[in-house]
Amino acid sequence: MSNTFGKRLKEGTPTERGAVYDGKGVNFAVFSAHATAVDICLFDQDGEREIERIRLPEYTDQIFHGWIPDIRPGQLYGYRVSGPYEPDAGHRFNANKLLLDPYAREHFGSIEWNPALFGYQIGHADKDLSFDEHDSAAFMPKCVITDPKAQNLRPLKTRWADTVVYETHVRGYTLNHPRVPHRLRGTYAGLGNRHVLEYIKSLGVTTIELLPVQSFVADEYLVDKGLTNYWGYNTIGFFAPDTRYAADQDDAISEFRRMVAAAHEVGLEVIMDVVYNHTAEGNELGPTLSFKGIDNASYYRLMPDNKRFYINDTGTGNTFNLTKTYPIQFVVDSLRYWANELGVDGFRFDLGTILAREQDGFDSEAGFLRICRQDPTLAHLKLIAEPWDIGPGGYQVGHFPPGWGEWNDKFRDTVRDFWRGEAKADVLAPRLLGSPDMFNHSGRQAWASVNFVTAHDGFTLRDCVSYNEKHNEANGEDGRDGSSDNRSCNYGVEGPTDDADINAIRWRQCRNMLSTLIFSQGTPMILAGDEFGRTQNGNNNAYCQNNEISWVDWKIDDEGRSLTRFTRRLLSLRRRFPILRRSRFLTEAYNPELEVKELTWISANGEEMQQDEWGQAQCFGLMLDGRAQPSGIKRRGADATLLLVLNSWHDVVEFVLPKAEGEDWKLLLDTNRPDDGEALEEEHFTQGQVYTVTGRSVLLLELVTDRSDPSAPVAG
Repeated sequence: MSNTFGKRLKEGTPTERGAVYDGKGVNFAVFSAHATAVDICLFDQDGEREIERIRLPEYTDQIFHGWIPDIRPGQLYGYRVSGPYEPDAGHRFNANKLLLDPYAREHFGSIEWNPALFGYQIGHADKDLSFDEHDSAAFMPKCVITDPKAQNLRPLKTRWADTVVYETHVRGYTLNHPRVPHRLRGTYAGLGNRHVLEYIKSLGVTTIELLPVQSFVADEYLVDKGLTNYWGYNTIGFFAPDTRYAADQDDAISEFRRMVAAAHEVGLEVIMDVVYNHTAEGNELGPTLSFKGIDNASYYRLMPDNKRFYINDTGTGNTFNLTKTYPIQFVVDSLRYWANELGVDGFRFDLGTILAREQDGFDSEAGFLRICRQDPTLAHLKLIAEPWDIGPGGYQVGHFPPGWGEWNDKFRDTVRDFWRGEAKADVLAPRLLGSPDMFNHSGRQAWASVNFVTAHDGFTLRDCVSYNEKHNEANGEDGRDGSSDNRSCNYGVEGPTDDADINAIRWRQCRNMLSTLIFSQGTPMILAGDEFGRTQNGNNNAYCQNNEISWVDWKIDDEGRSLTRFTRRLLSLRRRFPILRRSRFLTEAYNPELEVKELTWISANGEEMQQDEWGQAQCFGLMLDGRAQPSGIKRRGADATLLLVLNSWHDVVEFVLPKAEGEDWKLLLDTNRPDDGEALEEEHFTQGQVYTVTGRSVLLLELVTDRSDPSAPVAG
């Protein structure tokens, strides 16, 4: 082993974590509160041979650091960290294990599962976690020194009230896309393809949400079964774009940055699903890849009575410890990097309650959340929490602080129940209004409720109306995985059918749920492919399926194309009428100054709903009067009066159109007539007229008045 670089080693600085190239050399800085020494291991260009090992000379404020001259971008490296191996005390230092730099911007190669990756002797795991002396370097990816480039990236800052989220997977979305060149399919470059982005934009979507793209590990038990961690919720490189999604694996950073820039050019935000609740190192029997070998007792939450074991609030073996300063700093540094250097517009936090769990449980004033609210970068991004985990007090929907959006699973469950006939108006009503029962506090606004009917985890929309039971046989877990609480309905046949009547109901129910989603107050999130009826053949937990089960099939039939046009129509109407996307919560209170009620519930007889009707009604209306808008706000269509009618009853309902201050009602949308589009607007109905509402359908009507001001500015 040579000693080329270490001869002119200097103390460097502890202020910038990771490996930072300054044009003349590289400064290394590594946090560890309990280590005794840190060595930098340099590797040849293939990552196969360690060419030099250099011990960092200084230790300042729990940071090991040193500056090494002449190292240049492209150099491969890793850490070896010395210290006590005392699992019962929480310490698992083992210098035989090559470790990834938590701050590494790029990884080279991938993990090859081998017993040497584990810090203990495998055969002794159930006894005493005996220290293992095998070197793991041959089976580990290597970190890459990168050249920081000055960026001038700014988030788009689309108004929350105007936001429509589109959740997708980098690989699965374009792997079969006919307009993406073969070599770019399934990559960042593929997603950044002009045809792909223009299609997404054409739907009326404003924001793409990507499933995890930070470097992640395919679990050993999945690899052994010939499967993989397709979703990517097993992160190990929190600064590094996963190279498996790069067409040019030697320049994943630039390719990712170009993808974001291309999205911004067409007016689309990009937000990332991120996993800071746990890492890929698993429980006490998991591998030693990075944090576990750098400072296990600082980075992870350990059982207080025996620190050999991990607190497992995530269900994945370990829980990242955001009650301590340096782990919080690490997460915030990572988020800032993706925003400032790679241009992303926000983040969706997997199992977000863990980020706010202090010693006494969930705390909306937890350290991490306080930092996000005051940080000059993060405070201006879109931050969305998945507000639940399996830990104590883990369900916290509605309890995150101002400035945060939250996934609202009650919206999902209630909408599914309503349309399969298991819920009535009283249960659905608050969900249509942005769930004020959960979110209307502390000055929060309706957009804080991120509404969804489907997401990556669970049935697709088409499967939700085609299957009563999950069909996860391909996962190899004998049906034990995935939720059994799907709140779905197959309408008589499990899976595909040639029965025209059943198919008609299924497609209409897809339209009904999409309509309910997009016309509800709050921030709608659509699962990619739902707009044309994508199926996973009943698999509701396709996390390990990197194949046709998960990939989007772009061979769309006539019904699928019809649903796509219908989705565009829905989102066009949402943009057209600001009353459908108010920031502040709507109220039923009478406004004496304007002499209006902005919100009135209507029963099928055309009159205001009575108390005794709420628990029985399966067909009801919601009349919205846009004249009661905040003073000083003037947008085209803002003062419109709309009537939303929802009928989950299986048969027709004779609905009396209510009387209001105007001339007549103009039909904008009927889910029983999906292909009529704008032609519906030629149909007018008098107040008090009976409209025959088809069983299981949604209507939207506008009151024709002379209040329209064509000179008013367009919303947004």
